[in-house]
Amino acid sequence: MNIRQRTTGCCAEPTAPAELPGATRERWVAVFKAMADPTRLEVLRLIAAQAEPVCVCDVVEQVDVSQPTISHHLKVLREAGLVTVSRRGVWAYYAVDPRGVAVLDEAFGALATASLAAAV
Repeated sequence: MNIRQRTTGCCAEPTAPAELPGATRERWVAVFKAMADPTRLEVLRLIAAQAEPVCVCDVVEQVDVSQPTISHHLKVLREAGLVTVSRRGVWAYYAVDPRGVAVLDEAFGALATASLAAAV
């Protein structure tokens, strides 16, 4: 996405943000899309609240949607890099992926830094 420069106008031209590398943009978009669904956000919050990885059966019990729907939401969270999965026999256990949290920290940090710079 390119920011177009205005040639004329009634007010001051906005400052263009620093270029965001394509890979970073794609990663941020994937993470924010995954978190944009209310059920996925609650599933992620549930998983993040646990000291240890949580069994998928416990996630299903805590969220008011069907098991196949939970599986879909967990797949989206996993593909976005927000959770990891490990297998123990027939059960899958989910934990927050620290690398996904780092992406969120990076995105929010960049937005906060840009906001503070613009205020100066």
